[in-house]
Amino acid sequence: MRALVLAGGSGTRLRPITHTSAKQLVPVANKPVLFYGLEAIAAAGIRETGVVVGDTYAEIEAAVGDGSAFGLEVTYIRQAAPLGLAHAVLVARDYLGDEDFVMYLGDNFIVGGVSDLVERFARERPAAHIMLTRVGDPRQFGIAELDAAGRVVGLEEKPAVPRSDLALVGVYLFTAAIHEAVAELKPSWRGELEITDALHWLITAGRRVESTIISGYWKDTGNVTDMLEVNRLVLESLEPRVDGRVDGASELIGRVVVEAGAQVERSRIVGPAVIGSGARVLDSYVGPFTSIGAGCTVSGSEIEYSIVLPRSSIAGVSRIEASLIGHDVEVTPAPAVPRAHRLVLGDHSKVQISS
Repeated sequence: MRALVLAGGSGTRLRPITHTSAKQLVPVANKPVLFYGLEAIAAAGIRETGVVVGDTYAEIEAAVGDGSAFGLEVTYIRQAAPLGLAHAVLVARDYLGDEDFVMYLGDNFIVGGVSDLVERFARERPAAHIMLTRVGDPRQFGIAELDAAGRVVGLEEKPAVPRSDLALVGVYLFTAAIHEAVAELKPSWRGELEITDALHWLITAGRRVESTIISGYWKDTGNVTDMLEVNRLVLESLEPRVDGRVDGASELIGRVVVEAGAQVERSRIVGPAVIGSGARVLDSYVGPFTSIGAGCTVSGSEIEYSIVLPRSSIAGVSRIEASLIGHDVEVTPAPAVPRAHRLVLGDHSKVQISS
C-alpha cells in the first residue's frame, strides 16, 4: 500500500499566517501538523508516500526532505491549483498506479493514528473505506449518509440541508477503483473535483464503500481556534523534560519541556507548556497550553493558551492569551500617551482590542 498526503492547500482561514507559510507547517507543540500525519503513515507500515504540493512546494520539500527522517520514501507531485481532493488523486494517477493507497489530508490531526484502519482495509478490501465523526454543524463538511445496517448510501459536500451529522474525516483508503470514478467526474458548483462525488459514483456503480465512525479526537486545523485546541491536546501528553538552562529564581510547575539551548530566568512556567530550542524566557509568566517556538524571546510578559512561532519577540506585554503569533513577530507595549492603538496588519487579519 502507498500513501498520498495532500499538502497543497492555500490555508485561507489561517491568514495572515499562511500568506508567508504553508498551513501544513504551522506547528502544534512545536512540531508541524504535517509531521504528525507522516508519522502516523509510517507507524502503519507504509513506506512509499506521494506528497501533493502547490505554491508552497519549496517550503514543504525543505521541511520533509526525502522522507527518511520519518522512515518514508517521499515523492513530490505538483498540483497547479487546489482544485479538490479528487483532483489530487487525478494528478497522482501515474505515481499511484494500481496500488491500494491511503489518502491523508496534511492539515488534519487524528489521535490514535491509522494503523488499525489500514490493517482492516488490507484484510477486507472494499473499493473505499472512509472515516466519519459526528459534528455540530454538518454544513461545513463533506457528509455521509448511512442506512440502517451502517453501510454508506450517500455523500454530499457541504450540504445546505444535511441528511446526517457524520462528517468525513481527512483520511480515506482506496483501491484502484477510485481512478475509474475520478475519471468520470465533472467540477462541482465550487469548481472542484469532489472526493464525495467520486465516492458516490462508486456506490452508484455497486462498489462497496465502508466506513468507521471514530470516537477519538479529530480536528481539521484550518483555523486559529482549532490550532489552539489541537495544541492543547498534544501538550496534555507531554513528559516533562529540561534539556536547557533554568536558573534558581525560576519555577517550573507541572508538565514543562525546556528544549536544548533554551534559557529560563526569573520566570514562572505552568505546564503543560514547551519552550523551544534557543528560546529565552526572562522575568515572565508562561501559562498552560503554550508553545514557545525556537529562537523566541519572552521578556517581562505574560502569555498562556497560545502558539508562538520561531524567532518572535514579546517584550513588556502584561497579558496575551488564545493567540497565534507568526514567525519573526515583535510584540511590544504601545506608548502610554497619547492613548491609542497603533497597528500594522496584513490582509485578512483579525484583531480584538479591549479599550
